[in-house]
Amino acid sequence: MTEHAARERAALWAALALILVWGANFSVQKAVFEALSPGGFLFVRYLIMPVAAALLLVAHYGTKWPKLPRRELLALLKLGVAGHLLHVGLVTYGIHWSTAFSSSLILACGPVFTLLILRWHGIEHFTRGQLVGVTVAVVGVLVFLSDKLLGGQWQAGGGDLTLLVAASFFSYYTVTAKPLIERHGGVVVMTYGTLLGSAPVVLVSLPAGLQVHWAEVPPLIWLGMLYAVLISAFLGWLVWGWVNAVRGVARTAPLMYLMPPVAALVAWLVTGERYTAIKLLGAAITLVGVAWAQFASASTRDAVRDSVPPVD
Repeated sequence: MTEHAARERAALWAALALILVWGANFSVQKAVFEALSPGGFLFVRYLIMPVAAALLLVAHYGTKWPKLPRRELLALLKLGVAGHLLHVGLVTYGIHWSTAFSSSLILACGPVFTLLILRWHGIEHFTRGQLVGVTVAVVGVLVFLSDKLLGGQWQAGGGDLTLLVAASFFSYYTVTAKPLIERHGGVVVMTYGTLLGSAPVVLVSLPAGLQVHWAEVPPLIWLGMLYAVLISAFLGWLVWGWVNAVRGVARTAPLMYLMPPVAALVAWLVTGERYTAIKLLGAAITLVGVAWAQFASASTRDAVRDSVPPVD
């Protein structure tokens, strides 16, 4: 086996392992949220994330971090607020109110929102296939949500709608981050965005964080917290970036559509979550529509292919 083929195989196995990690993360997070509250989780997460970001910068640049002009720092602050305060904050509460399977599926709609944002900015024009894909995805989401809304499950339905809004913020993050990544690289954008975006989250979640009796938190919940924050989120996206660099985004992004089935299987095995035929049908229609919209045209921009389901 050549060195290139070995790297390709290693990247594929790493990607599949990440799908398992990310799929299981929805059930892990729900258990952590139940113990700490969503606000408590956000509080401690954004005490940990800046430390991890700083260590990553030290590993890459030592003590001489890249100096950026004020205009770029302001852009990264806006990116941090959109990605961490708005996206991650809404995702956290959405997952808490909804279910693991629903959360994974709704967040898979990110590429649809990315297409809409690119179209709104005049960067991308819909092909016929993309338009069909968006329409199919919307129908699938409506079918998926129908049993909750018609059954009066307002909290779970509200959680799904919250996740839809969160997915739109991730798409905004994807589109906005792309030119910054091209100028400064992914590590700088990720770490600076985390450092600048963490302070607002800590301030907003401080009251909830102070209400948690941290000395009484069980070790398993701490392990779940570290799994969700360091392994799934921080380390996961670093590995995913390497996988994309080896395999290419176009070949890797389709693997993300395995994540909702993995999340559903883990939730079924661990928490006993059950799925109606309508829910499974809606999920299948949604994933087909999102994939169709994302890959309908060979000219689809990288920003759309990069808009994979966010894992938080």
